[in-house]
Amino acid sequence: MSLSYLKSGTDIRGTAIGENNQLTDAVVKSIIAGFIHVLSKKTGIDAQFLRISVGHDPRISSPRIKKAVIEQLLSAGANVTDCDLCSTPAMFMTTVNAYCDGAVQITASHHPADKNGLKFFSRDGGFESEDISEILAYADAFDASPYLERGEYEAVDYMSQYCHDLRTMIRDGIMAEDFRHPLKGLHILVDAGNGVGGFYALHVLKPLGADISGSQFLVPDGNFPNHTPNPENSEAMRSVSEAVINHHADLGIIFDTDVDRAACVDASGREINRNRLVALAAAIALENNPGGTIVTDSVTSDGLKTFINDTLGGHHHRFKRGYKNVINEAIRLNRAGINCPLAIETSGHAALKENYFLDDGAYLVTKIIIKFAVMRQQGKDLSDIIKDLKEPAEAREIRYPIAAEDFRAYGNAVIAKLTAWAQGRDGLTVADDNYEGVHISFDKDHGNGWLLLRLSVHDPIMPLNIESDDVGGTEIILRQFNEFYSTL
Repeated sequence: MSLSYLKSGTDIRGTAIGENNQLTDAVVKSIIAGFIHVLSKKTGIDAQFLRISVGHDPRISSPRIKKAVIEQLLSAGANVTDCDLCSTPAMFMTTVNAYCDGAVQITASHHPADKNGLKFFSRDGGFESEDISEILAYADAFDASPYLERGEYEAVDYMSQYCHDLRTMIRDGIMAEDFRHPLKGLHILVDAGNGVGGFYALHVLKPLGADISGSQFLVPDGNFPNHTPNPENSEAMRSVSEAVINHHADLGIIFDTDVDRAACVDASGREINRNRLVALAAAIALENNPGGTIVTDSVTSDGLKTFINDTLGGHHHRFKRGYKNVINEAIRLNRAGINCPLAIETSGHAALKENYFLDDGAYLVTKIIIKFAVMRQQGKDLSDIIKDLKEPAEAREIRYPIAAEDFRAYGNAVIAKLTAWAQGRDGLTVADDNYEGVHISFDKDHGNGWLLLRLSVHDPIMPLNIESDDVGGTEIILRQFNEFYSTL
């Protein structure tokens, strides 16, 4: 049976424990053989001269998978740098600061505890969807045969170096009178959700003088006993918001499992997430890039577009859903001569040009904390930056499953029909700058908002996002959509 079913965009994911274990040691080894093959092609370096770092999140299956990964790398003659428990962004940075040719991170991000997966990096960044397909195709045909000479192994505490770099960034960014303790007097609470992110409170914030009392779920635990480590999860956001209020913190930070995403909570417990996080990150990114372009995914609000274009003087480029799509579009624009300092998805994936377009939750949070501390010195607050962001009165998402065998062809046909339907109706306008699905604006007499119907990046699902500037407006828009839906 082909292993292609393990592909999840630019990652590999599957069940890793129990009777339905898809990531057995044999499967993992064959995948790593494919990774070595692809990495060698990318770098022009034979396997026995490659140095590859390996890290993992705290899932209970990660140590077993790491053992299989390292065994296959060594048996193929590659040299291994074992980084043990590590964030995903830190693993990419080993290709920059630890002179590794490639990196393997064992993680399934925010997915349930029985899942796990593999992410791959070279010095050019994360592997693309086509690379994953090639890895799996190679794995399907793999016939294990060890290299004549095993590679060399070393264990490295890379997270200490990564934390040192973040502390240096904060010190240099704030330039406080007490240079070594620039966060003294600030109460910053971290919720790591028992993922990898506890390091940020203990080894970045605390040594810089911050009060981290009230921080929660910092100890890695692959069973995730408290809440899903995911800034998009309502229970997780409610948990960190309540912690900020109960402990009278100045700022709350929440990470996903492997710290490639993050969100914030202000002193009042209000979320700085989704459109608000995009607005804040855009404001920070555009400070030294006046007139720059901010690439986002397709579900951002019209108010955000107005904020970026009119308030910040930048240009909002709304692109496809999927963090890798957003990042690659920003890279493409820069290569075309358009200054694009930030690519960010509403899920919390944020990648800055200054940081290799790496989606790094800790790096984004560090930029926010620097801004927060500087503004506090001026008697201001982070909320002042985004006070002009107009937010919708209502927002909702409905996910429609597709039963058709060729779900992409069916979904695209529905999108084409909806586009034609909308173009023939008064008060509705089909956006001409949309790169995914169909985006329809509704005037004040028809719901005063918009909808976006698109295909899911990976699954046989069509998500429908609706926003309105009027209370009750989403229901008005949905009724009109249902009129169309009834004709299918």
